[in-house]
Amino acid sequence: MSLDLAAVYRDLHANPELSFQEHRTAGIVAEALGPLGYEVTTGIGGTGVAGVLANGDGPTVLLRADMDGLPVLEATGLPYASTVRSTDLEGNDVPVMHACGHDVHVTCLLGAAERLAAGRAEWSGTLVVVFQPAEEQGGGAEAMVADGLFDRVPKPDVVLGQHVAPLPAGFVGLRPGPAMAAADSLSVLVHGTGGHGSRPEATVDPVLLAAAITVRLQGIVAREIAATDSAVVTVGQLHAGTKNNIIPAEAKLGLSVRTFDESVREKVVAAIERIAKGEAAASGAPREPELVFEERFPLTVNEPAASARTAAALRGALGDDRVFDPGVVSGSEDIGVLATAAGAPLVYWLLGGFDPARFDPVALAAGRLPDDLPSNHSPYFAPVIDPTLDAGVAALVGAAREWLGGGAA
Repeated sequence: MSLDLAAVYRDLHANPELSFQEHRTAGIVAEALGPLGYEVTTGIGGTGVAGVLANGDGPTVLLRADMDGLPVLEATGLPYASTVRSTDLEGNDVPVMHACGHDVHVTCLLGAAERLAAGRAEWSGTLVVVFQPAEEQGGGAEAMVADGLFDRVPKPDVVLGQHVAPLPAGFVGLRPGPAMAAADSLSVLVHGTGGHGSRPEATVDPVLLAAAITVRLQGIVAREIAATDSAVVTVGQLHAGTKNNIIPAEAKLGLSVRTFDESVREKVVAAIERIAKGEAAASGAPREPELVFEERFPLTVNEPAASARTAAALRGALGDDRVFDPGVVSGSEDIGVLATAAGAPLVYWLLGGFDPARFDPVALAAGRLPDDLPSNHSPYFAPVIDPTLDAGVAALVGAAREWLGGGAA
């Protein structure tokens, strides 16, 4: 009995789980893979699942999907919208949503695993399917590798994967070379001297200091990075204080940095530290700020020769006009950790997930997306089921078959 992928997708979408909490999702995956003939290993890196289908001599191909959701309150209005709430790693009660499409990734990989198992007479080699936890947190791939992933499954000759994006459903975007940005997440804790809101002259106001740092950071990309280079510096959080008439003793900023070159990254990070310390000194802060680096995503680099070979397979699976180069993407991924650990080339592409009627072909060819299209991480992010799932399965199967052996004559 074949999997009802639309039903699987709706169920996963309605029941998202935060990073390293993907127990239900992992259970669904393991339960589906076993009857298909895969040797299943669970609990890798916490909640990761791997399935191995050995099918004679030939190459080993790894297909990967990530499983975690995000602390986002869903606003799509879909009949299968998430109403889930959970407790995050800091103990906060938060809403949870598949706002980045990992439910699409899991569903498509299950569909591909089923189709490849059913057609094993047509290929030979070893297929490894990996369902990874905690991509959003940036530590899931590292956790699986550290927990002996490649001691438990064969090392692959190639690592393949895809990520649903605000592109037309039925299309895929594949960029050889540097494809997705490296990302650094860090916090900056600034110190002041608290006091009464009516007597700011008796304090060093960390809120004003944090605001000054926030504004000054925007000058890094605008005035310190060459026009031929790329970087993004975002202040996504600023926390301070408990009451309107109390000047607090400290404030905390949460930053995200995206770069495509290590030398640019080093320059940006050094500038953040310089600005934070400089503004603190200018404000008369009692001590220097504390910079703490949190998760980091490596640069996602698609090996050029492997990308060309895979792109040809994707054109065969979807059509010549359905595969294009989307340019570099400022979003980030940790799938490269798996490829690096295995010593294998990586090929990672974008999977269109939105109604093609919403796109102007001329604008799309020029790299312009509709202004009203929800991006990944939006509370309105809602890929269409058809033809996204069919195209995602076809892309994974076509790419895997390109790398696997030809099977029995």
